[in-house]
Amino acid sequence: MSDIESYMQQLGAQAREASHEIARATTAQKNAALKSIARLIDESRDQLMAANKLDLENGVEKGLDAPLMDRLELTEGRIDSMIEGLNQVATLDDPVGEISDLKFRPSGIQVGRMRVPLGVIGIIYESRPNVTCEAASLCLKSGNATILRGGSEAIHSNQAIASCIASGLEEAGLSKHVVQVLDRTDRDAVGLLITMPEFVDVIIPRGGKGLIERISNDAKVPVIKHLDGNCHLYIDDKADIEKSISVAVNAKTQRYGTCCTLESLLVAETIAAEVLPALFDQYRELGVEIRACEKIRKIYDGLETASESDWEEEYLAPIISAKIVSDVDEAIKHINKYSSQHTESIMTEDYNRAQKFLREVDSSSVMINTSTRFADGFEYGLGAEIGISTDKLHARGPVGLEGLTSQKYVVLGDGHIRQ
Repeated sequence: MSDIESYMQQLGAQAREASHEIARATTAQKNAALKSIARLIDESRDQLMAANKLDLENGVEKGLDAPLMDRLELTEGRIDSMIEGLNQVATLDDPVGEISDLKFRPSGIQVGRMRVPLGVIGIIYESRPNVTCEAASLCLKSGNATILRGGSEAIHSNQAIASCIASGLEEAGLSKHVVQVLDRTDRDAVGLLITMPEFVDVIIPRGGKGLIERISNDAKVPVIKHLDGNCHLYIDDKADIEKSISVAVNAKTQRYGTCCTLESLLVAETIAAEVLPALFDQYRELGVEIRACEKIRKIYDGLETASESDWEEEYLAPIISAKIVSDVDEAIKHINKYSSQHTESIMTEDYNRAQKFLREVDSSSVMINTSTRFADGFEYGLGAEIGISTDKLHARGPVGLEGLTSQKYVVLGDGHIRQ
């Protein structure tokens, strides 16, 4: 057995044992651990920033692109968000042990369902070191042990955060093995992690298409997929123009490197000449490249022609595709064909069209009159998210505490026997 195989086997065995401990931990214990981790991260800002600086310097040497560098950076604001997320998760209701749908049967027994942890969750992600904190907090509160494998580009940042997590767990009287972060960058570690069903119950990959496809194809344990975000905004001819321009600018430019950033803009034909020049002027001022259909290119000069591949592209960059459609029906048809089923939004003041959009668009988040940038576990009140699932099973949309649990049937009786 190689060193990396031995290492992963050890992590797996430790995680399995720790999963039993955290599954029976009280809510008070879990909340105490979360608050301790939050305090330790706050007290360790200098160490976190120093570790992140090493990763950023290495990233520059390796020639990482701008979106990746953006996701890699730990700013004071992002550390604040990590702390706020930990504290918010501590205030959320604990799903573990919750019994629902308890009903009497004709036999006299009561049958219901109880929420239980999934067990051991393996999480594979790239670049963003704050994911280490978010993933740990949600797995901890939902009673799961976790093995985290971050990207090699964030190894120093992840280890600094891992140190805070381990100390916080021990302060609360819990095993530090409840959350384990790989301390090495061997590529073989991923292949081993996703093929250890004896130790790992579910895998959650967060990253690019290549990573997701590899994990989905090779895993021997169930996978909750976090796929790309080709998000759409449709501006209806019953939309408020001022609101629409504000939302379209925010959805595209508030941050470029996130999965809920707007990538494809659709505009109703009868309102296009009124809304697009003002909107595109703002995009150009902000450095956004616009790739448009022929109808739009006749309205606004100097635009690149959108190709078929642009309609399904997640740019993660200051680029947007734009198309004129005849009405809400064509918009819905376009979205359901090209979307990655992540997040779509409609701008309209027409109630019936808004409801039609909600019903017929087949994505994990569907919005009315708001920026796609709200498709985020923190904004949804989940405290943080483990990822945004574009699957339909077992969880869909931002995966928070409930998405990290399962249910088992419970039966209550008083000496009942079956006749």
